[in-house]
Amino acid sequence: MVAQRNDGFFAPVSGFDLPRFAGIPTFMRLPHVPFGHDRFGEVEIGLIGAPWDGGTTNRPGPRHGPRQLRDLSTMIRAMNGATWVAPFELANCADLGDVAPNPADLMDSLARMEAFYDRVVAAGVMPLTGGGDHLCSLPILRAVAKRRPVGMIQFDSHTDLNDIYFGTSRYNHGTPFRRAVEEGLIEPSRYCLIGIRGTAYGREDWDFAAANGIRIIPIGEFHARGVEDVMAEAREIVGQGDTYVTYDIDFVDPTFAPGTGTPEVGGPNSWAALQVARGLKGVNIVGADLVEVSPPFDASGGTAWLGISIMFEMLCVMAERVAVLRGGA
Repeated sequence: MVAQRNDGFFAPVSGFDLPRFAGIPTFMRLPHVPFGHDRFGEVEIGLIGAPWDGGTTNRPGPRHGPRQLRDLSTMIRAMNGATWVAPFELANCADLGDVAPNPADLMDSLARMEAFYDRVVAAGVMPLTGGGDHLCSLPILRAVAKRRPVGMIQFDSHTDLNDIYFGTSRYNHGTPFRRAVEEGLIEPSRYCLIGIRGTAYGREDWDFAAANGIRIIPIGEFHARGVEDVMAEAREIVGQGDTYVTYDIDFVDPTFAPGTGTPEVGGPNSWAALQVARGLKGVNIVGADLVEVSPPFDASGGTAWLGISIMFEMLCVMAERVAVLRGGA
């Protein structure tokens, strides 16, 4: 049962009531509603932290991402100044807290995350996650796609479709979506990757994509065609079916987002980074994430500020979807 929105419980704390530098930082100053809270059953969109980077193969640090994303999110206000969407009026949103990983055991962490998101999905809550490295997306997909495969739109500079690292590692932040396709979590014909670039180990990941009908839009094509045209194709690829959205902050050029583990030059600027998220409007999103924000590589917090701004754009689209499904305006 959805609560009446005029009781104020699910409204974020206003900067006019409490200065943005004060108070306990939750995602976007929303109420903290963990499992077992007496109003958990009213939550429609749950913002979740995944503070884990056990799949990182080079520069660690995204385990600290959710905490910095929360801190910078105190600057988020209640209405989108570009689209005039007021997401907190359209859907009951809350900070569900963090997944509790096992920093000493990769496989146990994957199991813990899947179990956490199983509970979220079973409660009918749409998850929006701040990571964490990109391997975090795999257990989330295992939960949201447990009953049927989903389409996926991926913003990234890397495909993350590789098979094995160092001869034995099948589970790291370069392999999650190879595993997801193999496990039947993603419908390959409804899977679109946008922004791929940089030097490469070889063509194995691209060959896997081609063999499975996965659409890759490399950065050169993205720049040549522009955001509007590319996002129109992405929406056409996923259609009206259930779709997951995953957004690696290294999709953005490191001039604008240096705080990430594997930056690649030549990416879009911060304006285009927001525009592609707005271009998700109309997609039947069942969950989304923003990953690979690594605070140790950006002490100023600018990367986290861009990351949480992108999360807000995705939240606006998700809230509109919730309102449509509920039969609202």
